Amino acid sequence: MRDILRRLVAGEVTEDEAVAELRRLQLEELGGRARLDLGRYLRRGIPEVVLASGKTPEEAARLAVVMAERQGQGLISRMSDAHAAALHDAASRGDLDVIAYHASARLMRRGFIPESLDGKVAILTAGTSDVPVAEEARMVVEACGLQSRLEADLGVAGLHRFLAPLASALEWGADVVIVAAGMDGVLPGLVAGLVDAPVIGIPVSTGYGRGGAGEAALSTMLQSCSTGLTVVNIDNGVGAGAAAVLIAARAAQGRRRGLSTATTARTMAAASTRPNRAAAAPREKSAPPGNANKRPKASAATRIPTSSHGKPRRRRP
Repeated sequence: MRDILRRLVAGEVTEDEAVAELRRLQLEELGGRARLDLGRYLRRGIPEVVLASGKTPEEAARLAVVMAERQGQGLISRMSDAHAAALHDAASRGDLDVIAYHASARLMRRGFIPESLDGKVAILTAGTSDVPVAEEARMVVEACGLQSRLEADLGVAGLHRFLAPLASALEWGADVVIVAAGMDGVLPGLVAGLVDAPVIGIPVSTGYGRGGAGEAALSTMLQSCSTGLTVVNIDNGVGAGAAAVLIAARAAQGRRRGLSTATTARTMAAASTRPNRAAAAPREKSAPPGNANKRPKASAATRIPTSSHGKPRRRRP
């Protein structure tokens, strides 16, 4: 959008041409089968993500390539091996880079770097089987210019394993903590009961038997006694990453505003203002409780009471 406005100001494009490009930026139609919302990142700070499952490898790769060419990066999730092969083939033809996140990926235009935000998102998983979903969330976080940190295999079967990584994430300064867990799904509630940062739980479809497709983990997280735990749908790494981005980006914005306010206050403060360093005058000490003052003030002892008419008051015999 800035590029279009610069070219408009420079006279390189007409007003009608600029309007047409802005419309294409907001909505791109590909062969009447897919409409990419290329303006979503400008509206919400979160780019569109192509869901590979349900699409042919060639279709999914083409959508990701178009997004990368138009806005610098294209995000794709839930890829099969065939989808990944088609994506790498399309990237090599289009001189694009691929950053892999297990079954998800970012297709990057050469030289493109998303605008950096001073926000941090920590991602924890209960087991290594939960990592693909956690990586999906990590892809969204890093695509939006925030820092991420992932620690895996911290399940409640060995509570001693997650204490040090959790403390390290908090010391790192995480604004949000994402916790992915399958099986019984206890870890997000446990983390939410120990930290003051927002916690987002992702129930993962890892397990077996009754509730093994993620229903048990979802039920556990929804019934958690830890107040404030936010829960997304089963395997919804994109949704968890998007929620974390909105929270962390707002926290970073608040920090920038606080820093700007402090700088303005220091600049506007009068240079000649100096603190008062004079010693305070000693206060009159009161007598201990129960002891009357034996020496009344001289002014009170020498004062002669007068009547309201100014005549001396008659003394009593």
